[in-house]
Amino acid sequence: MQQSVRIAPSILSADFARLGEEVRAIDKAGADWIHVDVMDGHFVPNISIGPAVVKAIRPHTTKPFDVHLMIAPVDPYIDAFADAGADTITVHPEAGPHIHRTLQRIRALGKRSGVVLNPGTPDSMLDYLIDDVDLVLVMSVNPGFGGQRFIDGQLRKIEAIRKRIDATGHAIDLQVDGGIDRETAPRAIAAGADALVAGTATFKGGPQAYADNIRALRGAT
Repeated sequence: MQQSVRIAPSILSADFARLGEEVRAIDKAGADWIHVDVMDGHFVPNISIGPAVVKAIRPHTTKPFDVHLMIAPVDPYIDAFADAGADTITVHPEAGPHIHRTLQRIRALGKRSGVVLNPGTPDSMLDYLIDDVDLVLVMSVNPGFGGQRFIDGQLRKIEAIRKRIDATGHAIDLQVDGGIDRETAPRAIAAGADALVAGTATFKGGPQAYADNIRALRGAT
């Protein structure tokens, strides 16, 4: 059964000079989760933040930290992000030699495990993983930068994964990240998404606009 839609603002689009304040502001504005994009300049063509920053902003909210690791190799850093305060850790199958082992490690640390599918990664990647994840993240842009345009072809993948999840009978989140705004959000939701990552669409207009921005995305339902 599909769950209600959760909004996870990506702090990649926040003002990094006042990151703690930004996290408090989106919490107050109604964010369900705080999405943290971690990039290494190797697996993706950009560099963002590490465990120390996650640990530094953890005291600023009690909302779940949804940490997306775009790093390779990913396994050596799982424990550090878990210790820093991540609640959900999502990883790419391409970022390590043994994705199943990686997912097992995340769960062994008491965290929710997630697998991320890039635009070119087929949903069949989930064939032998679906019972070991709490979240599936579909990238509707190529990972590495914020502000990209939504790739329409990913809607078919979202629909296919929705069917896979429903067939399990488990409460697995289906999250979509990339180019999410007031126009694309309802399309992703209609295809089966129940969690949306939004950076630019959440943080545009400054703190006074965050609540309206989040309400507009949620109103897409």
